[in-house]
Amino acid sequence: MNTVAAASGQALTLVAQDGYRLGAVLYPANGKETARIVVGSATGVPQGFYRRFAEFANAHGYTVLTMDYRGVGASRPASLKGFEMRFLDWATQDLAAAVEHLAEGDTPLYLVGHSFGGHALGLLPNHQRLAGAYLFGVGAGWHGWMPQPERTRIWLAWNVLLPMLTHWKGYMPWKLLGAGEDLPMGVYRDWRRWCRFPHYFFDDPAMSHMADVYARVRTPIVAANAVDDLWALPRSRDAFIGGYRHAPLQRRDVDAKKEGYGSLGHMGYFRQHAQPLWEEALAWFKARSASTAEHGAA
Repeated sequence: MNTVAAASGQALTLVAQDGYRLGAVLYPANGKETARIVVGSATGVPQGFYRRFAEFANAHGYTVLTMDYRGVGASRPASLKGFEMRFLDWATQDLAAAVEHLAEGDTPLYLVGHSFGGHALGLLPNHQRLAGAYLFGVGAGWHGWMPQPERTRIWLAWNVLLPMLTHWKGYMPWKLLGAGEDLPMGVYRDWRRWCRFPHYFFDDPAMSHMADVYARVRTPIVAANAVDDLWALPRSRDAFIGGYRHAPLQRRDVDAKKEGYGSLGHMGYFRQHAQPLWEEALAWFKARSASTAEHGAA
């Protein structure tokens, strides 16, 4: 696969199983490679947002791959109007291609997931290739888990504002609301439907198979949520993360104010002041790798 320079990483093109071409950036490890990380982005967040984390990790010996899901950033078509896809393609096709690209040999591969990236873990057809997953800001999406006035604001967005704007544009004009990248119609339809349920798609009668899909995951998980993350408070996380019922699971409630680095919200996990969380994640990966190597040698 041909690569070209892209900031501190190398831009490359991944090809999903269905042939869709995806823009990605590889950050090779500085010095000896100890492990690899694939970053699963949040909905509507371009991969460049995760650059600082990727640079921090590769300075500590990790090769990191970021990518844009189809319809977003470097993976966006010429026009979103009429662009056909389903929300879960981002996991079953796009993130799966990223995992496949990095999964090679005996080098441990980890997932760092943000919001939807934590949903995606359970949908990956190749999740067994991951040695562990550290998830930030994963939630069930239901407005009822949110505090006021955010609860009312999100309800109005889904039920009044976005239906009108999406009908007018032919796609979800997320940028108009200052919330992220514009999104394909298929993402809008699925996301809006599932956010009506307290346990997201696990409560959707049309998605009853999801309980069994997620039950297959045995990947060790840490799920970290900030107590000031209005979109994914710990109670929202718990409403979703229970779907990983057979995976070793640790919950981490982050009180950034008490811990000395201000506030996080839903996006702060990957801003520079959240570096203590990055250090925690890498330390957990290091411990996982050491434990695996020790048991392998025994």
